[in-house]
Amino acid sequence: MAEVVLFHHVQGLTEGMRGFAGQLRAGGHTVHTPDLLDGARPATVEEGIALTQGIGEKALNERADRFVADLPGGLVYAGFSFGAATAQRLAQTTPGARGALLYEACIPITGDWAFGPWPAGVPVQIHGMDKDPFFALEGDLDAARELVDTIGPDLGELFTYAGDQHLFTDSSLPSYDPAATAQVLDRSRAFLDRLS
Repeated sequence: MAEVVLFHHVQGLTEGMRGFAGQLRAGGHTVHTPDLLDGARPATVEEGIALTQGIGEKALNERADRFVADLPGGLVYAGFSFGAATAQRLAQTTPGARGALLYEACIPITGDWAFGPWPAGVPVQIHGMDKDPFFALEGDLDAARELVDTIGPDLGELFTYAGDQHLFTDSSLPSYDPAATAQVLDRSRAFLDRLS
């Protein structure tokens, strides 16, 4: 089975994030859930953005890097929104990455923000709502399409869901969409099963 490190969004390692990880574990996969905010649970996305900006990108990256340094190689890197950027960075820059699951965010693979080219042979699956103001309307959906078009359908998958909610997979937040989350989980488990 696959070994996954799953990075939370800006509202922290919520019960909803733990629950999502538990659903992946129920498929037989090992899922690690680092808490990059040291227990903080901002009440809103805006408060979470302010907190992460206060900590700083460099410090947060160092926390993530320290966590994965103690894990075996061949990881699948996964993350939600802010955590998806961390997962994508590690998937693109860590030799031996087995795959990436990007939820509600995607960084362009070209241009100033890019982590570099997508590594050969590494599969990715991306999920987000088609009218999410953070995913669909700020360029992440376009970046996801570019990534999937670049690496091709054998390695890249993009799934969009009808709606305008951000963090729709977190059962502990008001934005939760249970029907869409069930689809996300089914597709994510199928992705991980193919890597096993």
